[in-house]
Amino acid sequence: MPFKFIHLTDTHLANPGMKLYGLDPRARLDAAIADINQHQSDAAFAVVTGDLTHWGEPESYANFAEAMAALKIPYIAMVGNHDRRVTCLDALKAAPRDANGFVQGTRTTEHGLFVFLDTLDETSHAGEMCAKRFGWLASTLAAAPADQEFVVFMHHPPFPVGVHAMDEIGLKQSAEFAEIIAPYRARIRHLFFGHVHRPIFGSFGKIPFSTLRGTNHQVWFELNAGAPHLASHEPPAYGVVLIDDENVVVHSHDFLDESLRFPFEPPAGVDGRDYALNFAAR
Repeated sequence: MPFKFIHLTDTHLANPGMKLYGLDPRARLDAAIADINQHQSDAAFAVVTGDLTHWGEPESYANFAEAMAALKIPYIAMVGNHDRRVTCLDALKAAPRDANGFVQGTRTTEHGLFVFLDTLDETSHAGEMCAKRFGWLASTLAAAPADQEFVVFMHHPPFPVGVHAMDEIGLKQSAEFAEIIAPYRARIRHLFFGHVHRPIFGSFGKIPFSTLRGTNHQVWFELNAGAPHLASHEPPAYGVVLIDDENVVVHSHDFLDESLRFPFEPPAGVDGRDYALNFAAR
């Protein structure tokens, strides 16, 4: 069986009982967790790629921790531009911490070293990696065995995705990031990030990447640089990732989708063509 883990992102929890853009972020995270527990409890762990909270308040982190306590698998909590580093670290044991106090760390798996990066700049919604964080990343990659592969996680994308308003607040040090990882590109199996609240898949150079909708609100799809920056109530999602020696497969699951499920095969005695043509949609 492939190695399985869960990707969650941009949960944006507020304080208990509060709605955000007309939605209840805690209820939607609870629904995601219930769905994971019911259908994906064989996953090794979950990774939440930042924006755990919307305003970084202690009560919001307590709300997040309470919700995640129901998850039947371990999880790693990362920070995004809506988070606050010290408050997050004080509240969540699931948040990694490097020697400089950044929310960075690693996890060794049977399919490589998973590397979790801190791209938070508490003065801006854009991403930042300072010299200390880059130093940690460089030394972490260099210290790995020469045959070890990597899976990298961060909040901000380190390249433009085409959604202009989000590209303006991507990782500011994209060139420096590309330079640091350059010697290891062939060994990076996948790059996972959050921030953009869109299902986007492709390659960064030759590194495959993916990102997902958040569990609360989304960013509306618009590639026109002059268009207004809009949020939306598109369906939330979480990712189910399957890795084996040859492949990385990322499924984006709209866990609140309630559209009709029906058998492809017709009932006994019913012609397949008639079944398809005369199916009564509800």
